[in-house]
Amino acid sequence: MGRPAKVHLIDTGEIAVYPISASERLDSHFFVPWNLKRWRGSEFRRFGYADPEVGWYGMELFFVAQDETPIGTLPCDDEALAFLLRVTPARWRDLNSRAVSPLHGWHRVQCDDGQVRLAHPVVTEVAMDALGGKRRNDAKNADDRMRKRLGTIIGQLKTIPGAARIAENDERVNDISDWIEAAYPGGSATLKRVKEALNDLSSRY
Repeated sequence: MGRPAKVHLIDTGEIAVYPISASERLDSHFFVPWNLKRWRGSEFRRFGYADPEVGWYGMELFFVAQDETPIGTLPCDDEALAFLLRVTPARWRDLNSRAVSPLHGWHRVQCDDGQVRLAHPVVTEVAMDALGGKRRNDAKNADDRMRKRLGTIIGQLKTIPGAARIAENDERVNDISDWIEAAYPGGSATLKRVKEALNDLSSRY
């Protein structure tokens, strides 16, 4: 079996725009899904058996990138990469100069904060899936909070003389919720605030 060809990052002069904004966060990103079948059939896994050090540090870079900004990227700087892997710059340069380096499959991308960084198609895919899951979870939590808030307002209205009929009108309940959010951003729908909203909105109906 022949020695694999040496792999280098090539600057073509035209680099892709990275699809994840530097403003995106995954602060609760404690779990990274891993496609085991895809990994077993990957070229890099085969190269990693030929040079276990490269395989190990390459895997480390996959996971280290999940905590970087933008998510899923790495710096282009050798010293920064050495620091991320907790090795000396000389050790990193040695690893990166091998026939296949830990950066196998990584390429330069333009980020929306002006940085040029490294990205890997599989790592990008994993990061985008994680962001999609976060957004779905955030949307579900927001819906749950809104349902609870509207339920609280309805309950408060039913305790106010003459306001029980308003509790049956979804549009007016939503108006009260919007008023409270505008007057008390992030505040809860207390009885006092519901009454304030009713008094202020009464002239509009």
